[in-house]
Amino acid sequence: MNALFSHAERQLAALPVPVQITLPDGGRLGPDNAKVRFTTKTLRSLSHLVRGRVGELGADYVEGRIDIQGTMRDVMAAAAGMLHESPVASGNRNWFSAVGKRGVSIIRHTREHDARQIEFHYDLSEAFYALWQDPRRVYSCAYYRDSNMDLAQAQEAKLDHICRKLDLQAGERFLDIGAGWGGLLLWAAEHYGVDATGITLSRNQHAHVTRLIEEKGLSGRVRMMLLDYRDLDESRSFDKIASVGMFEHVGQVYLKSYFSKIRRLLRPGGLVLNHGITAGGTSNSQLGSGMGDFIEKYIFPGGELVHASRVLESLSDGGLEAVDLENLRPHYARTLWAWSDNLEARLDEAYRILEGSRGAKAVRAYRLYLAGCAMAFERGWISLQQVLCQVQGSVKGDELDGPPGQAYPFRRDYMYR
Repeated sequence: MNALFSHAERQLAALPVPVQITLPDGGRLGPDNAKVRFTTKTLRSLSHLVRGRVGELGADYVEGRIDIQGTMRDVMAAAAGMLHESPVASGNRNWFSAVGKRGVSIIRHTREHDARQIEFHYDLSEAFYALWQDPRRVYSCAYYRDSNMDLAQAQEAKLDHICRKLDLQAGERFLDIGAGWGGLLLWAAEHYGVDATGITLSRNQHAHVTRLIEEKGLSGRVRMMLLDYRDLDESRSFDKIASVGMFEHVGQVYLKSYFSKIRRLLRPGGLVLNHGITAGGTSNSQLGSGMGDFIEKYIFPGGELVHASRVLESLSDGGLEAVDLENLRPHYARTLWAWSDNLEARLDEAYRILEGSRGAKAVRAYRLYLAGCAMAFERGWISLQQVLCQVQGSVKGDELDGPPGQAYPFRRDYMYR
Protein backbone atom coordinates (compact mmCIF):
# COMPACT_ATOMS: atom_id res chain seq x y z
CA MET A 1 0.00 0.00 0.00
CA ASN A 2 2.76 2.44 0.96
CA ALA A 3 4.55 1.62 -2.29
CA LEU A 4 1.44 2.55 -4.24
CA PHE A 5 1.16 5.89 -2.44
CA SER A 6 4.87 6.60 -2.94
CA HIS A 7 4.58 5.83 -6.64
CA ALA A 8 1.57 8.14 -6.87
CA GLU A 9 3.46 10.98 -5.18
CA ARG A 10 6.40 10.64 -7.58
CA GLN A 11 4.07 10.62 -10.56
CA LEU A 12 2.20 13.71 -9.35
CA ALA A 13 5.44 15.63 -9.11
CA ALA A 14 6.22 14.92 -12.77
CA LEU A 15 2.86 15.97 -14.24
CA PRO A 16 2.66 19.14 -16.40
CA VAL A 17 -0.15 20.61 -14.26
CA PRO A 18 -0.50 20.48 -10.46
CA VAL A 19 -2.77 17.57 -9.48
CA GLN A 20 -4.14 16.51 -6.11
CA ILE A 21 -5.51 13.05 -5.34
CA THR A 22 -7.94 12.40 -2.50
CA LEU A 23 -7.52 8.79 -1.34
CA PRO A 24 -10.37 6.44 -0.39
CA ASP A 25 -9.57 6.97 3.32
CA GLY A 26 -9.73 10.76 2.95
CA GLY A 27 -5.99 11.35 2.85
CA ARG A 28 -4.53 13.60 0.17
CA LEU A 29 -1.54 13.56 -2.14
CA GLY A 30 -0.39 16.58 -4.08
CA PRO A 31 -0.57 20.36 -3.60
CA ASP A 32 -3.57 22.26 -2.27
CA ASN A 33 -3.39 24.72 -5.18
CA ALA A 34 -3.93 21.93 -7.71
CA LYS A 35 -5.64 22.70 -11.02
CA VAL A 36 -6.95 19.13 -11.29
CA ARG A 37 -8.38 17.06 -8.45
CA PHE A 38 -9.11 13.34 -8.48
CA THR A 39 -11.19 11.91 -5.66
CA THR A 40 -10.69 8.14 -5.70
CA LYS A 41 -13.27 5.90 -4.06
CA THR A 42 -11.42 2.62 -4.54
CA LEU A 43 -7.80 1.54 -4.49
CA ARG A 44 -8.29 0.09 -7.95
CA SER A 45 -9.03 3.56 -9.30
CA LEU A 46 -5.89 4.83 -7.62
CA SER A 47 -3.98 2.02 -9.30
CA HIS A 48 -5.32 3.11 -12.70
CA LEU A 49 -4.01 6.61 -11.99
CA VAL A 50 -0.59 5.36 -11.02
CA ARG A 51 -0.26 2.94 -13.96
CA GLY A 52 -1.33 5.51 -16.55
CA ARG A 53 -4.38 3.47 -17.60
CA VAL A 54 -6.34 6.54 -18.60
CA GLY A 55 -9.03 4.53 -20.39
CA GLU A 56 -9.84 2.59 -17.22
CA LEU A 57 -9.63 5.86 -15.30
CA GLY A 58 -12.21 7.31 -17.66
CA ALA A 59 -14.47 4.30 -17.06
CA ASP A 60 -14.07 4.84 -13.31
CA TYR A 61 -15.30 8.42 -13.76
CA VAL A 62 -18.26 7.38 -15.90
CA GLU A 63 -19.28 4.69 -13.40
CA GLY A 64 -18.90 7.00 -10.39
CA ARG A 65 -15.84 5.34 -8.86
CA ILE A 66 -13.84 8.56 -9.10
CA ASP A 67 -14.66 12.26 -9.24
CA ILE A 68 -12.72 14.73 -11.38
CA GLN A 69 -12.52 18.50 -10.94
CA GLY A 70 -10.76 20.94 -13.25
CA THR A 71 -11.06 22.31 -16.76
CA MET A 72 -11.07 19.73 -19.52
CA ARG A 73 -7.84 21.14 -20.95
CA ASP A 74 -6.07 20.76 -17.63
CA VAL A 75 -7.56 17.30 -17.09
CA MET A 76 -6.31 16.19 -20.51
CA ALA A 77 -2.87 17.67 -19.93
CA ALA A 78 -2.68 15.67 -16.70
CA ALA A 79 -3.92 12.52 -18.44
CA ALA A 80 -1.29 12.84 -21.16
CA GLY A 81 1.37 13.23 -18.48
CA MET A 82 0.25 10.02 -16.78
CA LEU A 83 0.86 7.88 -19.87
CA HIS A 84 3.86 5.58 -19.62
CA GLU A 85 4.15 5.17 -23.40
CA SER A 86 2.61 6.37 -26.62
CA PRO A 87 -0.99 5.16 -27.02
CA VAL A 88 -0.20 4.57 -30.69
CA ALA A 89 2.52 2.06 -29.80
CA SER A 90 0.67 0.47 -26.88
CA GLY A 91 -2.45 0.11 -29.03
CA ASN A 92 -0.65 -2.52 -31.06
CA ARG A 93 -0.26 -4.88 -28.12
CA ASN A 94 -3.65 -4.32 -26.54
CA TRP A 95 -5.68 -5.24 -29.62
CA PHE A 96 -6.07 -8.55 -31.41
CA SER A 97 -3.71 -10.54 -33.55
CA ALA A 98 -4.08 -10.12 -37.31
CA VAL A 99 -6.28 -13.22 -37.49
CA GLY A 100 -8.28 -12.19 -34.44
CA LYS A 101 -8.86 -8.68 -35.76
CA ARG A 102 -10.23 -10.04 -39.01
CA GLY A 103 -12.60 -12.43 -37.27
CA VAL A 104 -13.90 -9.82 -34.86
CA SER A 105 -14.34 -7.30 -37.66
CA ILE A 106 -16.49 -9.78 -39.60
CA ILE A 107 -18.67 -10.49 -36.57
CA ARG A 108 -19.10 -6.84 -35.55
CA HIS A 109 -20.11 -5.55 -38.96
CA THR A 110 -23.10 -7.54 -40.05
CA ARG A 111 -26.07 -5.42 -41.10
CA GLU A 112 -27.79 -6.11 -37.77
CA HIS A 113 -24.74 -5.25 -35.67
CA ASP A 114 -24.05 -2.05 -37.61
CA ALA A 115 -27.63 -0.87 -37.22
CA ARG A 116 -27.53 -1.43 -33.44
CA GLN A 117 -24.13 0.25 -33.11
CA ILE A 118 -25.25 3.32 -35.03
CA GLU A 119 -28.44 3.51 -32.97
CA PHE A 120 -26.41 3.29 -29.74
CA HIS A 121 -24.48 6.43 -30.64
CA TYR A 122 -26.52 8.62 -32.94
CA ASP A 123 -29.96 8.02 -31.42
CA LEU A 124 -28.87 9.00 -27.91
CA SER A 125 -30.75 12.34 -27.93
CA GLU A 126 -31.18 15.02 -30.57
CA ALA A 127 -31.49 17.69 -27.90
CA PHE A 128 -28.22 16.60 -26.30
CA TYR A 129 -26.27 16.84 -29.56
CA ALA A 130 -27.88 20.20 -30.30
CA LEU A 131 -26.38 21.59 -27.07
CA TRP A 132 -22.81 21.47 -28.33
CA GLN A 133 -22.91 21.16 -32.12
CA ASP A 134 -23.41 23.97 -34.64
CA PRO A 135 -26.96 24.92 -35.77
CA ARG A 136 -26.69 22.63 -38.82
CA ARG A 137 -25.66 19.80 -36.48
CA VAL A 138 -22.65 18.81 -38.58
CA TYR A 139 -21.00 16.01 -36.62
CA SER A 140 -17.60 15.85 -38.32
CA CYS A 141 -14.37 17.82 -38.63
CA ALA A 142 -14.89 21.50 -39.49
CA TYR A 143 -12.61 23.44 -41.85
CA TYR A 144 -11.17 26.67 -40.44
CA ARG A 145 -10.43 28.40 -43.72
CA ASP A 146 -10.10 31.63 -41.72
CA SER A 147 -8.52 31.43 -38.26
CA ASN A 148 -11.17 33.83 -36.92
CA MET A 149 -14.08 31.56 -37.87
CA ASP A 150 -16.42 30.29 -35.19
CA LEU A 151 -17.65 26.70 -35.22
CA ALA A 152 -20.74 27.36 -37.33
CA GLN A 153 -18.75 29.25 -39.96
CA ALA A 154 -16.07 26.58 -40.06
CA GLN A 155 -18.64 23.84 -40.54
CA GLU A 156 -20.18 25.69 -43.48
CA ALA A 157 -16.67 26.18 -44.88
CA LYS A 158 -16.15 22.40 -44.60
CA LEU A 159 -19.38 21.64 -46.43
CA ASP A 160 -18.39 24.01 -49.20
CA HIS A 161 -14.84 22.65 -49.28
CA ILE A 162 -16.21 19.18 -50.00
CA CYS A 163 -18.59 20.46 -52.67
CA ARG A 164 -15.75 22.38 -54.35
CA LYS A 165 -13.45 19.36 -54.32
CA LEU A 166 -16.21 17.31 -55.95
CA ASP A 167 -16.75 20.10 -58.49
CA LEU A 168 -20.52 19.75 -58.02
CA GLN A 169 -22.63 21.00 -60.92
CA ALA A 170 -26.35 21.76 -61.06
CA GLY A 171 -28.43 18.76 -62.03
CA GLU A 172 -25.83 16.15 -61.10
CA ARG A 173 -26.87 13.10 -59.08
CA PHE A 174 -25.15 13.34 -55.70
CA LEU A 175 -24.99 10.62 -53.04
CA ASP A 176 -24.10 11.23 -49.38
CA ILE A 177 -23.26 7.96 -47.62
CA GLY A 178 -23.84 8.38 -43.89
CA ALA A 179 -25.60 11.73 -44.26
CA GLY A 180 -26.01 12.37 -40.53
CA TRP A 181 -28.35 15.27 -39.77
CA GLY A 182 -28.29 16.40 -43.39
CA GLY A 183 -25.76 19.24 -43.32
CA LEU A 184 -23.86 18.29 -46.48
CA LEU A 185 -26.91 16.86 -48.26
CA LEU A 186 -28.88 20.09 -47.90
CA TRP A 187 -25.89 22.37 -48.53
CA ALA A 188 -25.14 20.62 -51.82
CA ALA A 189 -28.78 20.82 -52.91
CA GLU A 190 -29.33 24.46 -51.91
CA HIS A 191 -26.00 25.92 -53.03
CA TYR A 192 -25.05 23.69 -55.97
CA GLY A 193 -28.41 22.61 -57.37
CA VAL A 194 -27.74 18.87 -57.33
CA ASP A 195 -30.26 16.04 -57.14
CA ALA A 196 -29.27 14.67 -53.73
CA THR A 197 -29.72 11.31 -52.02
CA GLY A 198 -28.61 10.63 -48.46
CA ILE A 199 -28.58 7.40 -46.47
CA THR A 200 -28.30 6.67 -42.74
CA LEU A 201 -28.89 3.84 -40.28
CA SER A 202 -30.12 6.23 -37.59
CA ARG A 203 -33.90 6.52 -37.29
CA ASN A 204 -33.59 9.86 -35.49
CA GLN A 205 -31.41 11.29 -38.22
CA HIS A 206 -33.69 9.95 -40.94
CA ALA A 207 -36.76 11.58 -39.38
CA HIS A 208 -34.91 14.86 -38.74
CA VAL A 209 -33.59 15.23 -42.30
CA THR A 210 -36.87 14.15 -43.89
CA ARG A 211 -38.61 16.90 -41.94
CA LEU A 212 -36.02 19.49 -43.06
CA ILE A 213 -36.38 18.44 -46.70
CA GLU A 214 -40.13 19.05 -46.54
CA GLU A 215 -39.76 22.35 -44.68
CA LYS A 216 -37.30 23.64 -47.28
CA GLY A 217 -39.46 22.58 -50.20
CA LEU A 218 -36.81 20.22 -51.58
CA SER A 219 -38.88 17.03 -51.75
CA GLY A 220 -38.64 16.92 -55.55
CA ARG A 221 -34.87 16.53 -55.72
CA VAL A 222 -33.62 15.63 -52.22
CA ARG A 223 -34.35 12.43 -50.34
CA MET A 224 -33.11 10.72 -47.18
CA MET A 225 -33.21 6.92 -46.96
CA LEU A 226 -32.99 4.62 -43.95
CA LEU A 227 -30.64 2.19 -45.63
CA ASP A 228 -27.41 0.23 -45.27
CA TYR A 229 -24.85 1.26 -47.88
CA ARG A 230 -24.55 -2.38 -48.96
CA ASP A 231 -28.18 -2.30 -50.08
CA LEU A 232 -27.90 0.73 -52.36
CA ASP A 233 -29.36 0.10 -55.81
CA GLU A 234 -26.58 -0.05 -58.42
CA SER A 235 -28.87 0.19 -61.45
CA ARG A 236 -28.52 3.98 -61.55
CA SER A 237 -25.10 5.55 -61.05
CA PHE A 238 -24.22 8.81 -59.33
CA ASP A 239 -22.12 11.65 -60.72
CA LYS A 240 -20.57 12.52 -57.37
CA ILE A 241 -20.40 10.68 -54.04
CA ALA A 242 -19.37 11.84 -50.56
CA SER A 243 -18.79 9.75 -47.46
CA VAL A 244 -18.11 11.83 -44.34
CA GLY A 245 -17.32 10.23 -40.98
CA MET A 246 -18.69 6.93 -42.21
CA PHE A 247 -15.94 4.51 -43.17
CA GLU A 248 -14.66 4.31 -39.57
CA HIS A 249 -17.78 2.19 -38.95
CA VAL A 250 -17.31 -0.13 -41.94
CA GLY A 251 -14.77 -2.50 -40.38
CA GLN A 252 -11.26 -3.19 -41.63
CA VAL A 253 -12.15 -6.46 -43.25
CA TYR A 254 -14.83 -4.77 -45.37
CA LEU A 255 -12.91 -1.71 -46.57
CA LYS A 256 -12.10 -3.14 -49.99
CA SER A 257 -15.72 -4.19 -50.58
CA TYR A 258 -16.89 -0.80 -49.29
CA PHE A 259 -14.81 1.09 -51.86
CA SER A 260 -15.77 -1.46 -54.52
CA LYS A 261 -19.42 -0.69 -53.81
CA ILE A 262 -18.72 3.03 -54.21
CA ARG A 263 -16.94 2.39 -57.50
CA ARG A 264 -19.94 0.49 -58.84
CA LEU A 265 -22.24 3.34 -57.81
CA LEU A 266 -20.04 6.00 -59.45
CA ARG A 267 -20.50 6.80 -63.12
CA PRO A 268 -17.41 6.70 -65.34
CA GLY A 269 -15.69 10.05 -64.94
CA GLY A 270 -17.34 10.75 -61.58
CA LEU A 271 -15.66 11.80 -58.34
CA VAL A 272 -15.91 10.57 -54.76
CA LEU A 273 -14.73 12.28 -51.55
CA ASN A 274 -14.01 10.07 -48.54
CA HIS A 275 -13.59 12.02 -45.28
CA GLY A 276 -12.77 10.07 -42.15
CA ILE A 277 -10.69 9.48 -39.04
CA THR A 278 -7.50 7.48 -39.48
CA ALA A 279 -5.05 5.88 -37.06
CA GLY A 280 -1.85 7.68 -36.14
CA GLY A 281 0.18 4.49 -36.38
CA THR A 282 0.48 2.09 -39.27
CA SER A 283 -0.67 -1.03 -37.42
CA ASN A 284 -2.85 -0.01 -34.45
CA SER A 285 -6.62 -0.09 -34.93
CA GLN A 286 -7.39 1.75 -31.70
CA LEU A 287 -5.57 3.83 -29.08
CA GLY A 288 -3.80 2.02 -26.27
CA SER A 289 -3.68 2.69 -22.52
CA GLY A 290 -7.35 1.71 -22.42
CA MET A 291 -8.53 4.69 -24.47
CA GLY A 292 -9.74 2.65 -27.42
CA ASP A 293 -11.61 0.30 -25.09
CA PHE A 294 -13.30 3.30 -23.45
CA ILE A 295 -14.55 4.61 -26.81
CA GLU A 296 -15.69 1.12 -27.82
CA LYS A 297 -17.73 0.70 -24.64
CA TYR A 298 -19.22 4.14 -24.10
CA ILE A 299 -19.18 6.02 -27.42
CA PHE A 300 -18.64 4.19 -30.71
CA PRO A 301 -19.08 0.41 -30.47
CA GLY A 302 -17.68 -1.26 -33.56
CA GLY A 303 -15.46 1.62 -34.66
CA GLU A 304 -12.17 0.57 -36.29
CA LEU A 305 -9.38 2.86 -37.47
CA VAL A 306 -6.75 2.30 -40.13
CA HIS A 307 -3.74 4.35 -41.17
CA ALA A 308 -4.01 6.62 -44.22
CA SER A 309 -1.75 4.22 -46.11
CA ARG A 310 -4.27 1.43 -45.55
CA VAL A 311 -7.07 3.69 -46.79
CA LEU A 312 -5.18 4.28 -50.03
CA GLU A 313 -4.45 0.57 -50.39
CA SER A 314 -8.09 -0.40 -49.81
CA LEU A 315 -9.60 2.11 -52.19
CA SER A 316 -7.07 1.15 -54.84
CA ASP A 317 -7.93 -2.53 -54.37
CA GLY A 318 -11.56 -1.50 -54.74
CA GLY A 319 -10.94 0.03 -58.16
CA LEU A 320 -10.60 3.71 -57.23
CA GLU A 321 -7.66 6.05 -57.76
CA ALA A 322 -6.73 8.64 -55.12
CA VAL A 323 -6.13 11.96 -56.86
CA ASP A 324 -5.95 14.32 -53.89
CA LEU A 325 -5.33 13.79 -50.16
CA GLU A 326 -5.58 16.46 -47.45
CA ASN A 327 -4.81 15.99 -43.76
CA LEU A 328 -7.21 18.02 -41.58
CA ARG A 329 -5.90 16.80 -38.21
CA PRO A 330 -5.40 20.28 -36.67
CA HIS A 331 -8.87 21.29 -37.83
CA TYR A 332 -10.42 18.37 -35.98
CA ALA A 333 -8.56 19.22 -32.78
CA ARG A 334 -10.02 22.72 -32.92
CA THR A 335 -13.49 21.36 -33.80
CA LEU A 336 -13.46 19.00 -30.85
CA TRP A 337 -12.33 21.68 -28.43
CA ALA A 338 -15.21 23.84 -29.66
CA TRP A 339 -17.64 20.99 -29.01
CA SER A 340 -16.06 20.33 -25.62
CA ASP A 341 -16.26 23.99 -24.61
CA ASN A 342 -19.91 24.13 -25.69
CA LEU A 343 -20.79 21.06 -23.63
CA GLU A 344 -18.87 22.30 -20.58
CA ALA A 345 -20.77 25.60 -20.74
CA ARG A 346 -24.12 23.76 -20.70
CA LEU A 347 -23.52 20.81 -18.41
CA ASP A 348 -26.60 21.47 -16.27
CA GLU A 349 -28.80 21.35 -19.38
CA ALA A 350 -27.06 18.20 -20.56
CA TYR A 351 -27.81 16.41 -17.28
CA ARG A 352 -31.45 17.55 -17.45
CA ILE A 353 -31.83 16.29 -21.03
CA LEU A 354 -30.24 12.91 -20.32
CA GLU A 355 -32.07 12.08 -17.13
CA GLY A 356 -31.40 9.12 -14.87
CA SER A 357 -28.25 7.19 -14.10
CA ARG A 358 -27.68 6.09 -17.70
CA GLY A 359 -28.01 9.68 -18.87
CA ALA A 360 -25.56 10.95 -16.26
CA LYS A 361 -23.07 8.30 -17.36
CA ALA A 362 -23.47 9.42 -20.97
CA VAL A 363 -22.77 13.05 -20.09
CA ARG A 364 -19.64 12.09 -18.16
CA ALA A 365 -18.52 9.84 -21.02
CA TYR A 366 -18.95 12.58 -23.61
CA ARG A 367 -17.06 15.09 -21.47
CA LEU A 368 -14.02 12.84 -21.57
CA TYR A 369 -14.59 11.69 -25.14
CA LEU A 370 -14.72 15.15 -26.73
CA ALA A 371 -11.78 16.57 -24.78
CA GLY A 372 -9.78 13.35 -25.03
CA CYS A 373 -10.18 13.19 -28.79
CA ALA A 374 -9.21 16.85 -29.08
CA MET A 375 -5.98 16.01 -27.26
CA ALA A 376 -5.43 12.91 -29.40
CA PHE A 377 -5.74 14.91 -32.63
CA GLU A 378 -3.44 17.61 -31.27
CA ARG A 379 -0.76 15.05 -30.51
CA GLY A 380 -1.10 13.07 -33.75
CA TRP A 381 -2.34 9.89 -32.10
CA ILE A 382 -5.23 9.93 -34.58
CA SER A 383 -5.75 11.91 -37.76
CA LEU A 384 -8.36 13.00 -40.30
CA GLN A 385 -7.96 12.53 -44.02
CA GLN A 386 -9.99 13.76 -46.98
CA VAL A 387 -9.28 11.61 -50.04
CA LEU A 388 -10.66 12.59 -53.44
CA CYS A 389 -10.96 9.65 -55.84
CA GLN A 390 -12.03 8.70 -59.32
CA VAL A 391 -12.46 5.37 -61.07
CA GLN A 392 -9.03 4.03 -62.00
CA GLY A 393 -7.97 5.22 -65.44
CA SER A 394 -10.46 8.11 -65.69
CA VAL A 395 -9.34 11.04 -67.86
CA LYS A 396 -10.84 14.48 -68.37
CA GLY A 397 -11.56 14.37 -72.07
CA ASP A 398 -11.32 18.07 -72.90
CA GLU A 399 -7.76 18.34 -71.58
CA LEU A 400 -6.20 14.95 -72.36
CA ASP A 401 -6.78 12.37 -75.03
CA GLY A 402 -9.24 9.91 -73.61
CA PRO A 403 -12.92 9.25 -72.96
CA PRO A 404 -15.10 12.34 -72.46
CA GLY A 405 -16.76 13.10 -69.16
CA GLN A 406 -16.04 14.79 -65.86
CA ALA A 407 -13.11 13.35 -63.96
CA TYR A 408 -10.45 14.92 -61.77
CA PRO A 409 -9.48 18.26 -63.36
CA PHE A 410 -5.99 18.61 -64.79
CA ARG A 411 -5.07 21.14 -62.08
CA ARG A 412 -6.33 21.41 -58.51
CA ASP A 413 -6.77 25.19 -58.43
CA TYR A 414 -10.45 24.73 -59.31
CA MET A 415 -11.06 23.92 -55.61
CA TYR A 416 -10.04 27.38 -54.48
CA ARG A 417 -11.57 29.71 -57.06
